[in-house]
Amino acid sequence: MSEVAKRAGVSITTVSHVINRTRPVAEPTAALVLQAATEIGYVLPDVRAARNTGLRTVGLAMSAISNIYFGTVVQSIEKTLAAAGYSLLLADTHDEPGAELRAVSELLRKHVDAIILAPVGEASQILEFTKKHDVPVVVIDRAVAADVDQVSADSLEPTAQLVDHLAGLGHRRIAMISGRHGLATTDEREEGYRLGLRRNRLRFRRELLTAGDSSEAGAAAAFTKLLALATPPTALVVANNSMTIGVLRAAKARGVRVPDDIALVCFDDFEWADLFHPGLTAIAQPTKAIGTQAGELVLSRLAEPDLPSRTVQLRSTFVHRESCGCAQDATF
Repeated sequence: MSEVAKRAGVSITTVSHVINRTRPVAEPTAALVLQAATEIGYVLPDVRAARNTGLRTVGLAMSAISNIYFGTVVQSIEKTLAAAGYSLLLADTHDEPGAELRAVSELLRKHVDAIILAPVGEASQILEFTKKHDVPVVVIDRAVAADVDQVSADSLEPTAQLVDHLAGLGHRRIAMISGRHGLATTDEREEGYRLGLRRNRLRFRRELLTAGDSSEAGAAAAFTKLLALATPPTALVVANNSMTIGVLRAAKARGVRVPDDIALVCFDDFEWADLFHPGLTAIAQPTKAIGTQAGELVLSRLAEPDLPSRTVQLRSTFVHRESCGCAQDATF
């Protein structure tokens, strides 16, 4: 513990409280301790020894479990694991590195047999941490450059397809509200936006790409910023479902009509997206298939630990409705 304390710049007593959970420690301090433990390869007490308890559990660490997208994924994972006799433990990472490390640490303490992770960032330290505890990991949603099982849906080409559609309708000032910086999906969707512009010979304008922080409030602020431009966009690509809700709320508050004043398309479909007026043109990710594949990868890894790592990328679907400005009976 002394090495962890030295690296984190805290007392050994504080490290002991974090590691052994004998007293609450402020979140920032606890995150520093866990980060230091990860960097030096410190193994949490009794985690490795306590596995094989017969509980047959898999941990799931992801952000915003209440999000519609992740809700469907979780249901499919749980169904797949339950059929094989495994239960699922959930931990919310809040899309913050410190909270992610803490969530994974708590899952390890509960002696899970494996972890499914939707990583906050590039995830190398988290993956090294779980490796030292001899716990297999399957990465979902956000691809990482690591030798690990992972399953996700393509983000780049579908985002470019959204831009293609808007350009085909005659739009030349097409804006994008992207997600939180540091996420693989944010990078992929921004690159898809740029690809769509290039394919349609439209110049990339920096002021038309703005960050919505993957949240309703962030997207509302970003939308307001776009409307304040000297020449506002005539069409908008929104990079996830939470941000789409934020944009729609902001549009309603400001009297902006979709699609009359601005055409709108989004990444992530809703089960009830067709109930909006107008219905939302969107990219639908295969959420059920992502969850099923993740569960199957976990079960396969537990059955055969020495298998080569596998990467599964699933195709998303363009769902054509009216928010883009097309008539309800238009074909695509």
